[in-house]
Amino acid sequence: MTSQSKNSGPALWQPKLVYGMASVCLLLGLSVGYLLRGSESPAAAASTLDAPAQSETGHMPTLEQMKAMADKKAEPLLEQLKKDPKNKDLLLRVGYFYKSAHQFKDAARYFEQGLLLDPQNVAVRTERASCLYYDGDIDGALAELQQSLKISPTDANSLFNLGMIRLNGKQDSAGAIAAWQDLLKTHPSPDKKAIVEQMIAEARQQKNSPISSGIPGAPKE
Repeated sequence: MTSQSKNSGPALWQPKLVYGMASVCLLLGLSVGYLLRGSESPAAAASTLDAPAQSETGHMPTLEQMKAMADKKAEPLLEQLKKDPKNKDLLLRVGYFYKSAHQFKDAARYFEQGLLLDPQNVAVRTERASCLYYDGDIDGALAELQQSLKISPTDANSLFNLGMIRLNGKQDSAGAIAAWQDLLKTHPSPDKKAIVEQMIAEARQQKNSPISSGIPGAPKE
C-alpha cells in the first residue's frame, strides 16, 4: 500500500461540506450497521441517539458547537473513565458521542482504546476506519478495514466500506468493484443490494475517469 498524507485531498472534509457529508454517510453507509443491523452494543447505540443534532436555537450547530455539546455529554463518562480507564463500554460510548458530533479524530482515539481491550471487535474497527477516513487518513482507514477482514473475511460492513474508500479515497475503481462483488457473493441479499449493484455499475463507468464529486459517495446529478 502506498503511503498517503493525512492531508491528501484537502477538499474532503472542510467544514462547509460537513452536513452534506453527513447526509451521504447516512445514505450510503460509512458506518457500522448499514448492511447488517445489530452490530453495535446497546450502550454505543444509545450514545449515538443521544448525540447533539441541533443547537438550542433550533438551527444546525457549527462544528465548534457540536464539539462543545459532545464534550458536555461525554464529561460524566470521562470522569468514570478516570476511575476505570479500561472500561471498554465507556470508551465506546465516548467514541460514539464524538463521532456523532463529527469530531472524528477524537472518536478514532477512543475507538482505538476500545480496540486495545477488544482487538477482535470488527464492528468497532469498522467505525474507527470511517472516522480515520473522515479525518483524512485514507491509508489508516484502509488498514483498519483490511484488519477487520482478516478477522472476519466476509464482514458486510467492512467490504462495503472498503469499496467506498478505495473508490473515493484512492480512485481505485477496480478495487472498489472487487470489494463490492465479494460483498454480493458472500451476502446475496444484503439490506441495500440494489444500491451496491448500482454503485458497481457507476464504478465501472468511472474506471477511466476521475471522481467528479468532492464528497465521497455523492450521487451524480
